[in-house]
Amino acid sequence: MSLARTLAPLLAGDVRDDPYTRHLYSSDASMYAIEPLAVAFPRHADDAQALVAACGELGVPVLPRGAGTSLAGQTVGAAVIVDFSRHMNRILEIDGDTARVQPGVVQDQLNRAARKHGLMFGPDTSTSDRATIGGMIGNNSAGSHSVLYGSTIDHVQALKVVLADATTPDLATDARLRAAVGEVLDGVDLSGFPRFWRHAGGYRLDAATAGGGLDLTKLVVGSEGTLAVVTEATVGLVPLPRAKAIAVGHFASTAAAVAATADALSSGAASVELLDKAILDLSRRRVDYAALAGILEGDPEALLFVEFFGDSPAEVAGRVDELAMTWQAGGHGYHTLKAVTKAGQEAVLKVRKAGLGLLMASSVGSRRPLAFVEDTAVPPERLLPYVEEFAHVLDRHGLKAGFYGHCSVGCLHIRPFVDLRVPGEIATMRAVAEEVADLAARYGGVNSSEHGDGLARSEFNRHLFGDRVYEAMRQVKRIFDPEGRLNPGKIVDAPPMTEHLRDPNLPEPRPLATTLAFEGGMHAAADRCMNVGVCRKDDTGVMCPSYMATREEEHSTRGRANALVKALSSPDPRRALGDERLHDILDLCLECKACQSECPLGVDMAALKSEFLHQYQSEHGVPLRARAFGAIRTLNRLGSATAPLSNWLAGAVRGPLGLSRRRPLPRFRRDTLPRWFARRKPADGRDVILLADSFTSFTEPAIGRAAVELLERAGHRVRLEASGCCGRSSISKGLLDRARTMAADMVGRLAGSDAPIVGLEPSCLLTLKDEYAALLPGDPRVAGVAARARLVPELLTEAIDDGRLVLGDALRGREILLHGHCHEKAVTGTAATRALLSRIPGAEVTEIDAGCCGMAGSFGFEAEHYDLSMKIGALRLFPAIAASSPDTLLAATGVSCRQQIAHGAGRTARHPVELVHEAAGPT
Repeated sequence: MSLARTLAPLLAGDVRDDPYTRHLYSSDASMYAIEPLAVAFPRHADDAQALVAACGELGVPVLPRGAGTSLAGQTVGAAVIVDFSRHMNRILEIDGDTARVQPGVVQDQLNRAARKHGLMFGPDTSTSDRATIGGMIGNNSAGSHSVLYGSTIDHVQALKVVLADATTPDLATDARLRAAVGEVLDGVDLSGFPRFWRHAGGYRLDAATAGGGLDLTKLVVGSEGTLAVVTEATVGLVPLPRAKAIAVGHFASTAAAVAATADALSSGAASVELLDKAILDLSRRRVDYAALAGILEGDPEALLFVEFFGDSPAEVAGRVDELAMTWQAGGHGYHTLKAVTKAGQEAVLKVRKAGLGLLMASSVGSRRPLAFVEDTAVPPERLLPYVEEFAHVLDRHGLKAGFYGHCSVGCLHIRPFVDLRVPGEIATMRAVAEEVADLAARYGGVNSSEHGDGLARSEFNRHLFGDRVYEAMRQVKRIFDPEGRLNPGKIVDAPPMTEHLRDPNLPEPRPLATTLAFEGGMHAAADRCMNVGVCRKDDTGVMCPSYMATREEEHSTRGRANALVKALSSPDPRRALGDERLHDILDLCLECKACQSECPLGVDMAALKSEFLHQYQSEHGVPLRARAFGAIRTLNRLGSATAPLSNWLAGAVRGPLGLSRRRPLPRFRRDTLPRWFARRKPADGRDVILLADSFTSFTEPAIGRAAVELLERAGHRVRLEASGCCGRSSISKGLLDRARTMAADMVGRLAGSDAPIVGLEPSCLLTLKDEYAALLPGDPRVAGVAARARLVPELLTEAIDDGRLVLGDALRGREILLHGHCHEKAVTGTAATRALLSRIPGAEVTEIDAGCCGMAGSFGFEAEHYDLSMKIGALRLFPAIAASSPDTLLAATGVSCRQQIAHGAGRTARHPVELVHEAAGPT
């Protein structure tokens, strides 16, 4: 009997041990990979206790895990992994300045709840949108404001735990446990324990005995699940700052930025963060980080972000001014950007928090910035010479690295670029790790300051702590876990850091012919994922809508990418891509493309899913529904030609095509856009080509008519491109041969002109900018067509700004809520659409931070996906609309978005162009 079948009856939650689940949990955000024995998803503390008891009887190790974003390999092992993030994620109580939470609660989730009380959780990691409190306890995490708030260990007041023998002692009162640990620690001289406070390595024997008592809770914090399984935590909260302001210093070198840290600290900074040029250059290439690039002065080699907290905006703005003057007087830097408004701060903080992800995005093949010396910290006053020596170590070994981190507490996350598949580079990595550990100790610092030991640093603990302290740690481990079954091989008795490395142990991928062109191949495109887990966020952005609704690892971009890596690493990747379990994993990808921009590494799961479907269907055949939706232009054209009869008969196709009976179908219009346009006399002006997509043409022609009239009033002569399909629907269904033919035909019609190509449906117009390069690699015409492709709002905004198009007061005083299409957000951003709506005189425009609407083309029509589609819409979109006034105008750029809003929110959303047309008034 499989392990999952043995354990599952004992739990209210479920247990899985299929090959794909085990593979998905074999890695975290570190450079390591170990396949677990099974994965359990407990629903409550009793489940966790039952699981530990059963595993004890079976002699099976247990490894508790949160988001699986650990950087040192803490959350991988040959054990039953216990994923607390899926079910045990409830905030149980907030009472005064204290919160009781389950271990799977995400830090931002706790902060949202605490904000209502004017409070927050002090340790604020850069991964706060996915880091769980349980994981933070395991690592003793800190964050950018640790100079004020310390580390997690300073805020944990009590823990409920399960020990390896399945008992649940009270750590504060259990006499047996306290006596055993006390006896060990009474005989150990801790005077040699690292004195630098920002310490997250080894067991915190010093904190447990501080003040002369014995605090076993402090001992469990930072123990990485090796001493106990935490099932509940009581944590202290701190007051929210009333006002914030940020000074962003611009420097000509990283050393110059580090040298300016002392002035920042003496000014009472709440945080001092460094980003070097390598990360800044990466941010400039990304749509979602463009806001920072646009406000920098010159081309700095490094930035120092200095944040101030205070009681009033005037107070913190004054402190920013004072620091700028101090820096100027001391010759530090050449410019200080002052971010004193909320909007200005959001732009700079977004990039500051994304340092790791942006650095990872610079990976080339298997040469990656690896986390093995990235968590050292030294007293801030010694940081500059330490960094200079660190750089010499890297230079001596021929390694390059990106520098970012927390100058305020002497912690820089320095990640050398290493290719572990190249002979000799593993030895180089180890040599650097040894030198840096000694270097940090020589400067009075620590080898691990907030990311823990895991597999990367545990090996060095005996050397760093000395034999006596290390042996005391081993004895503490035996007291809590005599058989060594809780996350074995971490902190003490660890294997060499060079064991269990992921990249060298991955099999060389076999060649696979693909229809879409992936740089380096399909395997490389999936293997870009480095498990940083941004796709596991649940309250901001778009990525990943199905994960937000299900909280299932396999429904995150990370999970899908890792599943594809497994299939594409098999001896017969083509056959592996036909696997039904893999199909289940990829089925709920809505192809929203958000991962293309929000994933720091740019994993393009939409393209990967399309290619997967193409390969899968080559073995299993193309379903009728895929054929039907892939030919949506033909269906819509026929439906319009036979309307209104077609609308009456449309319900008959629900059964054969597997469409939900709860979802209204679109209505075909007989007065199509092409028919209307053919009857008009062309206007004079500058040529523009309007892409007449399948929806604007046949189901929502009023939008197309509004666009044509506005473009003509702006001085354009419109040419309607209505003779073919862009291929978007075929791409989404994996019909890539058909899509390639459509793309070639469309490019043939559009090439040879310099006129702008504009569109109203983002998913269609942006296919020209995005997918055509992958469908038609080597076609020299594609780049020209892509460069000319623009959304209609861009041209209309330009026309308004230069006076060619004048808007009236018809919508003055109206509030407009905008919901942008996912593809628009991913490829170009929604700035152009927001700008157009903001040109309406007297209108107040707000963009909803609602992620994906959940419709995703045909996805929301499909019977098996209907419930999930509505659940995604109900996460943020529907509540945001419900909270608005009935008089508020709703704008949505995508046809799917408008359908979902009408069905799920009971409100009518209009295309932004329609609102502008109304504001323009009659001709």
